[in-house]
Amino acid sequence: MLFDTDIFIWVQRGNVRAARLIEKEEERLLSLQTYLELLQCAENRQQHEQTKSFLKTFGFVTLALTENIGHRAAVYIEEYALSHGLRAGDAIVAATATQHGLTLCTSNAKHFAPIQDLKTKIFKP
Repeated sequence: MLFDTDIFIWVQRGNVRAARLIEKEEERLLSLQTYLELLQCAENRQQHEQTKSFLKTFGFVTLALTENIGHRAAVYIEEYALSHGLRAGDAIVAATATQHGLTLCTSNAKHFAPIQDLKTKIFKP
């Protein structure tokens, strides 16, 4: 399963349900976009290290941004940015999931709703 940035934020806030969701998945994946967003949100080097340690401890694999993912994300932006407000980061995350045939776990159902070929698991905190 591919985890969206918001799931990690719920874990950081102490949401036990989000932590259990991660723990019960055998294959834990995140997009490069999510990895960058997690590091960007860190306020200092210690938080960078905590984030990297968490990802390593739970065996997360970061999926690279490939040419195909970039192309698919661009198509999503062309199709949904004006009509639904889709942002570039969400387009990259969605494209990563669809390119790899993965389900995206997110609590932001609205962000991803217009993307027809995206499989989602909606987390309700």
